[in-house]
Amino acid sequence: MSTALLPVLVAAAALLGLAGITSAAQAPPAPQAQPSRFVVVLDAAHGGDDAGGRLSDGHLEKAFTLAFSVRLRSLLAARGIQVVTTREQDENVGPERRAEIADHANAQACLSLHGTESGSGIHLFISSLQPAQPARFAPWKTAQAASIPRSLLLAGVLNSALLHGGMSVTLGRTALPAVESMTCPAVAVEIAPEGTPGTLKRSSARLDDPDYQARVAGALAAALLQWRTEAGRTEEGRPGGARQP
Repeated sequence: MSTALLPVLVAAAALLGLAGITSAAQAPPAPQAQPSRFVVVLDAAHGGDDAGGRLSDGHLEKAFTLAFSVRLRSLLAARGIQVVTTREQDENVGPERRAEIADHANAQACLSLHGTESGSGIHLFISSLQPAQPARFAPWKTAQAASIPRSLLLAGVLNSALLHGGMSVTLGRTALPAVESMTCPAVAVEIAPEGTPGTLKRSSARLDDPDYQARVAGALAAALLQWRTEAGRTEEGRPGGARQP
């Protein structure tokens, strides 16, 4: 096993602990060959009538997430990664439609992008659903359950890259309505004003700081590049199949 994956596994194990799972965490499958088609879905949260939170710079969360999605998409495209977005403008996109877009793309990763003035640094969340075995007919509202182990590993890869970029990171699990109907590994990335790693103290970087946004986007792009080369699954190993509405 590559030593580069050790901090990833530690972060994934920590997330399993947050879920209250008492059984021993099993090691993920060994890295497989890079799939010929690698797709990332970027889900800019909120939009249209759903403004999200109001940020201290006077902007709305829906505008922040869309602008950040455009920035990250450009970085990923420059690295040869195909990107599908759930919205390209200020429009209403419901949770079910977001999940449909991700599932139709047959994506290998999905990042649900959020912004907040609460706390500091980057908050990574995966669904609080309990892991389940892949099924040919997976219920719509719990389709993500079969991908929980891979979502944990993806969160670990993101965590390692963000820490390497000098950012503070918190990990957690919570209900994620749009994500829970997705069949791909999915992580909600909530960006708060910058904080000093290892503390709760904020630095001077706000959400509208271009340099801060560039560093966060760069770290996420590096993580997804690593996900493709070290932990990307082959199409044969990908859970999925038809789901029950």
